Amino acid sequence: MLQIAIAAGVICGGIIFAYFIAIDQFRAAVANGGLAPGAPRATFVKRLESLLRPVSRLPAQTVIQVRHKLSQAGNPGNLTPAGFQAVRYSLAALMAVAGLALGLILPLGLPNLVSVPLTGVVFALAGYLLPSLWLEQRISMRRREIQRSLAEATDLLTLVVESGMSLDEGLLSIVERFHNALGDEIGKVLREIRLGRPRMAALEHMADAAGVPDLHHLVESIVQSDQMGVPIARLLRVQATEMRRRQRQGAQERAAQASSRMVFPMVGCIFPVLWVVLLGPAIIQVLKSLK
Repeated sequence: MLQIAIAAGVICGGIIFAYFIAIDQFRAAVANGGLAPGAPRATFVKRLESLLRPVSRLPAQTVIQVRHKLSQAGNPGNLTPAGFQAVRYSLAALMAVAGLALGLILPLGLPNLVSVPLTGVVFALAGYLLPSLWLEQRISMRRREIQRSLAEATDLLTLVVESGMSLDEGLLSIVERFHNALGDEIGKVLREIRLGRPRMAALEHMADAAGVPDLHHLVESIVQSDQMGVPIARLLRVQATEMRRRQRQGAQERAAQASSRMVFPMVGCIFPVLWVVLLGPAIIQVLKSLK
């Protein structure tokens, strides 16, 4: 009876909460004269952000850090720091409800007064931490994508500049050629330049936001060549050659580590099966002889 009462209370609470949200949205629409037929509707995340605005406010320093991480991840879903925090709170609440339900259903060998809150807290913490782990994973994937395409993009930029075109035209050719994270970052640089930001300042901001060491070294070299008047084509050729050398060296290091990394799968997966196949018939014969 206690389990049924708790489940019914959770369901009724969700229905009442959704009812009041709908009433509030209806009143806001009536006050604004209704939505225009062609007006774009707010996304679910934006609605969630506006709904949880009182509890999703963050300190200024935390807002800066979250915005920086969202920028490194490529601004997924055009999330703002407040929207990201609202997603964390919402997922934590949903996981908490799921944890309470599992605590009621699964036999954990503990009293319900202990198992239900415990599973609810564990699932709520997991739901709160999952968006941060997803964001870090997305940042790591984006950095690897930039690293993989950087050498080829530098070669293309070198060819364009050596042919007599400007650096901006070379960056534009990268945007047209590379439809990935590097192309997106270069596209942001070109948009900032069109808005009036100095070219070198926009490049330095991109290198700092991306967090890729090779890209940072390339941008530093371009800035130094612009300050000292060194021909940028020669510098880009040297940087492209150096990037190719580092890529080849990294591939050789990973190939050298492959043999040591294969030891654990072989010992844990292959050898036990091999011993079972080789010794299985002998063990069966020994057991038969003992009977």
